Amino acid sequence: MAYARHMPRTAAVSPERHVKVFKNGRNQAVRIPREFAFPSEDAIMRKEGNRLIIEPAPPKSLLAVLATLTPLEEDFPSISDLPLDPVNL
Repeated sequence: MAYARHMPRTAAVSPERHVKVFKNGRNQAVRIPREFAFPSEDAIMRKEGNRLIIEPAPPKSLLAVLATLTPLEEDFPSISDLPLDPVNL
């Protein structure tokens, strides 16, 4: 039996749903119902005892990670500009 979990561990678990396991070539496969769909096309799968856990993969790019961060609510001191060094051309 396969279990698909797309919500973070702290979120409420969605109701379970019975799904069929079928063959796709030499692999076993399961269709993920729409209400359990992942936000992306990449996922991580692991076994815990008899359970098969499928989770969305973390973002791969630094920009995607930075987009998930919330702004800091902290005032930073202003920094005065340093004088430029003279340049001989």
